[in-house]
Amino acid sequence: MNKRSANDRCGLLAGGNWIIDLVKMIDVYPQPEQLANIRSQSEGTGGAPYNVSIDLAKSGAPFPLFAAGLVGQDSLGEHIRETCRRHKIDVHHLGTTPKAPTSYTDVMTEQGHGRRTFFHARGANALWCGDDLDFKRIPVRIFHLGYLLLLDALDEPDPRFGTRAARLLAKAQAAGVKTCADVVSEDSDRFAKIVNPALKHVDYCILNEIEAGKTTGFKIRPPDGSLDTVALRHAAGALLQQGVRELVVVHFPEGAFARARRGDDFWQASLKLPADYIAGTAGAGDAFCAGVLYGLHEGWDIQRCLLTGVCIAAASLADATCTAGVKSLSTSLALAKKFGFRKSLDVGK
Repeated sequence: MNKRSANDRCGLLAGGNWIIDLVKMIDVYPQPEQLANIRSQSEGTGGAPYNVSIDLAKSGAPFPLFAAGLVGQDSLGEHIRETCRRHKIDVHHLGTTPKAPTSYTDVMTEQGHGRRTFFHARGANALWCGDDLDFKRIPVRIFHLGYLLLLDALDEPDPRFGTRAARLLAKAQAAGVKTCADVVSEDSDRFAKIVNPALKHVDYCILNEIEAGKTTGFKIRPPDGSLDTVALRHAAGALLQQGVRELVVVHFPEGAFARARRGDDFWQASLKLPADYIAGTAGAGDAFCAGVLYGLHEGWDIQRCLLTGVCIAAASLADATCTAGVKSLSTSLALAKKFGFRKSLDVGK
């Protein structure tokens, strides 16, 4: 990647889903009409912009952070805004509305292996369309939008751009802002209709392997649960063909893969963490994304960006909530030395 550009833009604007996660640790996920025991409960951040912004702030990102979105005029909404202010995240573009409550998610996390099931209330996020954002007056270098497929107003059709999200991303690019988009994992056939139009206006696309497969039609996880690295590379190439301008990054429990527009491929294994280290996997994808965006903003090479991503993701796994486990960047990077990495990925031929 190139070093920092010469323009005076600096900082990251994160827009989209602002959510309060109510994380419940349960002994087992029950069958219908059966009972599970809640062993503990905690409250944390949720949603791409909230998680990424907090992770960057806690990692000590040396650039300004800005929030964009919509919360309800309620205690949860004020809690989000106050948390942002405490971490020096600008909330000028994080509005409030009396028309809907602040979004929240009940996250059921199974003890032992950290599998999660989500019960989500869209709330005010469904109303946000970003029309108030004037990117010519917001001096950021990167605009990160997430999650596509979970922002009702932005997922709506647009006669020129395909979706309103695509129009918003194009508006950012026209002002000289680098754009990045993330997608929510859902079991549906909406990916081609909603995600693909946005890809034409995205500089950096950061997805997990399931989302990448759903968007492109490649089956990256065969029935046996293994990682098909050939299909993974094909999916990354397809995302670039669909319009991503500079970089596709796909993350997965085993590590991460990136393909640049110029055709270079990069692999990074995840950390070899002991089972008792992992308190929950909620937020690991956003933590990885925060690490990559940290490096992209600073002009680091792609390999260093991926390493930073897997280390911050590993830090997040130490807590059941999305961001409480993340500490300073040096602390996250030290986990690599402490635990080492998984065996090298079988990247095929």
